[in-house]
Amino acid sequence: MALLLAFLCLMGLAGVPASHAQNSQEDYLNGHNVARGQVGVPNITWDNTVAAYAQSYADSRKGDCNLVHSGGPYGENLAKGSGSFTATAAVNLWVAEKPYYNYTSNSCTGGQQCLHYTQVVWANSVRLGCARVQCSNLWWFVTCNYDPPGNYIGQRPY
Repeated sequence: MALLLAFLCLMGLAGVPASHAQNSQEDYLNGHNVARGQVGVPNITWDNTVAAYAQSYADSRKGDCNLVHSGGPYGENLAKGSGSFTATAAVNLWVAEKPYYNYTSNSCTGGQQCLHYTQVVWANSVRLGCARVQCSNLWWFVTCNYDPPGNYIGQRPY
């Protein structure tokens, strides 16, 4: 009976759309805070004002899903993906740039991108707001905004 109940519970979970999995406020925060903890940076916290800005900008990208920065007052990381591209997947993409950041030279190595990663772990960025929308081309657009912004030339993230 317990096995049947476990099977039914799993089947019930299978009916939950994948687009709702790994897209919560906690998912954004956890991905950021794990990376920040690895380099000794305090946790970032969710901010509803920053999140409202992120949502407004994400909504404006629904028509084309282009990775164009908003030019707003916050630091910003953007990502897009197809299928069931989640918030967790977006944060993981940014954090995956970690091997390309050289702390000693405070630069990206090997011609690789690392500034999404440095924004994730920027110690002075203490408030986070993120949003995810599905675009008209069925891709997913994810934005995270950081307050105050990071990635100042000549400054280390931590």
